[in-house]
Amino acid sequence: MDDQNKNLILAVVLSSIVMLVWLVFFQPPPQAPADQSAVTQAQTATTSGGVVTPPPEPANNTATETTAPALTNPQSEALSKAPRIKVETPKVTGSISLLGGRIDDLALKDYRQTLDPDSDLVKLLNPADQAKPYYTLYGWVPSGALTAEDLPGASTLWQIESGDILTPDSPVSLVWDNGKGLIFHRQIQVDEKYMFDITQSVENKTNTPVSLAPYGMVVRQGKPETEGRYISFEGAILLSDGELTELKYSKLPKLDILPREGAPAEVVDVTKDGWVGFTDKYWMTILIPQNGEPFKAVTKYVPAGEIYQTETRLPLITVAPGAKAGIETRLFSGAKEWSTLRAYQNKEGIDRFLDTIDWGWFYFLTKPIFWLLHNLYGLIGNMGWSIIALTITLKALLLPLAYKSYVSMAKMKELQPVMEKLKKDAGDDRQKLQKDMMALYKKEKVNPASGCLPILLQIPIFFSLYKVIFVTLELRHAPWIGWIRDLSAPDPSSILNLFGLLPFQPPETGLLAMFSIGLLPILLGISMWLQQKLNPAPTDPTQKMIFAWMPWVFMFMLGRFASGLVLYWITNNTITFAQQYAIMRSHGHKPDVFGNIMRSFKRKKPETK
Repeated sequence: MDDQNKNLILAVVLSSIVMLVWLVFFQPPPQAPADQSAVTQAQTATTSGGVVTPPPEPANNTATETTAPALTNPQSEALSKAPRIKVETPKVTGSISLLGGRIDDLALKDYRQTLDPDSDLVKLLNPADQAKPYYTLYGWVPSGALTAEDLPGASTLWQIESGDILTPDSPVSLVWDNGKGLIFHRQIQVDEKYMFDITQSVENKTNTPVSLAPYGMVVRQGKPETEGRYISFEGAILLSDGELTELKYSKLPKLDILPREGAPAEVVDVTKDGWVGFTDKYWMTILIPQNGEPFKAVTKYVPAGEIYQTETRLPLITVAPGAKAGIETRLFSGAKEWSTLRAYQNKEGIDRFLDTIDWGWFYFLTKPIFWLLHNLYGLIGNMGWSIIALTITLKALLLPLAYKSYVSMAKMKELQPVMEKLKKDAGDDRQKLQKDMMALYKKEKVNPASGCLPILLQIPIFFSLYKVIFVTLELRHAPWIGWIRDLSAPDPSSILNLFGLLPFQPPETGLLAMFSIGLLPILLGISMWLQQKLNPAPTDPTQKMIFAWMPWVFMFMLGRFASGLVLYWITNNTITFAQQYAIMRSHGHKPDVFGNIMRSFKRKKPETK
């Protein structure tokens, strides 16, 4: 076996291992339909009692415990009948319930559930009396002589002080009088994207000072459906003074029955800058105190009612008689658009807000690759052609390395007769052969391992691009041409129905589904096969069999990957073929591609005895 074929075998083995590992551990599983019985049980738990915890007195000048109360049946009915304030911006539509002042109804105007233009908008926040509740609550924790009944809570019915619809140009103000000399105000503003500003304040009309601590919380009831398994993080996310922490839903600290002193909860003291909330693959809801404001960030899980919760507990405020005091916080609830998050990070100083996108282990490659893809899309206007342009750009950057590799491979071809003579002269003396080979390589300045280097460098690039295509919102439902309407999904065409010519819907599961590959994967297999034909088939039967099957094995392995990734691989193979062909010809070796193709179809003549 010559050294060039050894390199090719090594490259094949490495690539195959990477693909198999990726398919086993990282390929996203098919989404199962929601378990309606589980949903019903969760709703029953949250509407028939469950966890109702009065917040205790603050300690060390901060709120210590708050837990979202599960709704009782009368509360559920009250929530459904409570008046609402409409929310309408260029990006979101929804409403705010005056019961508790909850921001609990939010849909994203630019995004739909499926490719069907008539499908429902993506619903981000849901009221507590609906399936999969997901909402925000704000309030105060009492201190001193104050009790929970003196303060607004989840069941408080607020009144409208000003504004009847929340838009970027018209904030709304809510008011609640406790009838004991304290008047609470809540002003809500929203920008043209997804950022809400919430100002909580209290007027003290009593004769004594009062102390209380504001809080905000994001509540999810029922375990959220996740898409990414290992490739994409979904769960609670926290930034504390520059340190990012991610907690999967299964890893949230569990409160067994009721919150109590020393109860398990992830409580992090943030001294300066930070935020906390829940992130999905494409959407998130994040509580953001003002820059420089210390707070406690809390994450926890309450099995009774299946409540997942994150909180910001802010410092104690003392309000003198006749005075008014308050605090302003922000709430992001919307889509994880790169440009939007980048603007909030750079212009509004929200530290590391772009890292709410899960860039993965190869973030040092993933981030610049997406930046380049984003800018190419800005110039081209089509994500498919942008992926092709990105591939060309990456190949151009790696050209010096590829040039050295292909030159080395061409020289190996030229040295083939000399190496065959060395093998013949050495006979069975392997040590002499190795010594003579090394001397030849040194004399001719040839590195037999250089042929694998470009392939090895492509592996992290491949992983990074897969990550970009899988986790970034900009690739979701992004069309290319014709039948490719979503580059983040597999090719929808199938060879089983002749790519739509036959009135037959190919199966999506089962053994037959393995062979239901589309046109793009087939083009991928052909591009790999043509790349092989730059060189004659190996004489060794084992090598020949491996090379004969490799393109078609990869075709099926990558067949269910995202179309954008398969498009990248086809483009990469095509450019590699052209580069290698041109460089080999420039060094006097003319690849007989057509001849190699024809010889691969010839049947081997049986040996005569």
